[in-house]
Amino acid sequence: MSEHAAQLRQKLIRNYHQIAKRHDSRPPLYDSLSARLGTGTAASKLGASIDTVAPGKRSCPYHFHYGQEEMFIILEGCGTLRVAGEMLPVSAGDTIFIPPGPDYPHQLINSSDVPLTYLSISTREQPELVEYPDSGKYQAMAFTGDYQARYLQRPSASLDYWQDEP
Repeated sequence: MSEHAAQLRQKLIRNYHQIAKRHDSRPPLYDSLSARLGTGTAASKLGASIDTVAPGKRSCPYHFHYGQEEMFIILEGCGTLRVAGEMLPVSAGDTIFIPPGPDYPHQLINSSDVPLTYLSISTREQPELVEYPDSGKYQAMAFTGDYQARYLQRPSASLDYWQDEP
């Protein structure tokens, strides 16, 4: 392979079997293994990850995005999509579309006794605000180059706009 071809491959192709995976666990509800596929690629508007959720567990808290749109493709196993206050069964081959906004808070739950694996694809809208209805939290995020701003807050801890200003 030429040097140019190797550089293109590095920027454009990821194999989810070969990429480093991160284990997130917070007993008793959360346990997943994930790999961020878009990190370090030429992609600037799309993000993707592969997630495997342990039997009986969830990958992340119930939430919705104010800016990002998401799509989930169930690759293996089956489970439950908790969305907009409802519980919908999902299984291998299902593709789930989640638009931004408060009408579609969502969470994938592995309600089976085998691992649930899915591909997550999302837009990389920035800055982004995420709301967590179960806990009443908000997360504000922005990323520019090596700089990352990520803040978690509850409305009850909000400051007055003019507080501490000269």
